[in-house]
Amino acid sequence: MTTHTKIIIADDHPLFRQALSLMLTSSFTDSSLLEAQTIAELEQALIDTPDIDLILLDLDIPGAEGFNTLNNIRLKYPHIAVVVISGFEESETINKAIEFGAAGFIPKSTPVNDMVAALNSIINGELWVPAYALKQGSQQDKEESKISTLTNQQRKILFMLADGLLNKQIAYDLNLSESTIKSHVSTIFLKLGVKNRTQAVILLNHHKHEHDFFTHNTP
Repeated sequence: MTTHTKIIIADDHPLFRQALSLMLTSSFTDSSLLEAQTIAELEQALIDTPDIDLILLDLDIPGAEGFNTLNNIRLKYPHIAVVVISGFEESETINKAIEFGAAGFIPKSTPVNDMVAALNSIINGELWVPAYALKQGSQQDKEESKISTLTNQQRKILFMLADGLLNKQIAYDLNLSESTIKSHVSTIFLKLGVKNRTQAVILLNHHKHEHDFFTHNTP
């Protein structure tokens, strides 16, 4: 890594952020680190420190709008390399991140040594994604994989979306705030690789036979 490389870690999980900071400090001794827990903090950091070289971005931090956030950063700061580091590790998400301009995609489950090697490759101008993301499965396998990443709460909300309920109605039925429902819906869209409710419902309808399975296995 080049001298005085400035990196922003944009992630809202303190323990992961700390672990990532320790790894970077240990492996890239000439780097300086900034941290952001929300998109608002990230945007402010980019204003305050215009010579940032690298952003390590979790697509699911507060204020994020999935791939729109990545796209917006690439449009505003085309000179900054953005590496997505995420717990959403399915191939479709990885490929979409690359399509939206990410310089690489590192799953959070990646071993430390592999993370270091991946970042070195990216800093040297190479595109890095995990090997399994290059494999192509059937469309049905991909869709089933996406649905399987949803939590029980997210599955409930997805089925309520399919029933035509508004965020306000879902919030009332689940005794949650409307902002919490909006956050869940955004995460559902990200995990399913869709842009709106219609696309989410279409994907769900392809797998209606799974409804009973989810219902009977929801605590």
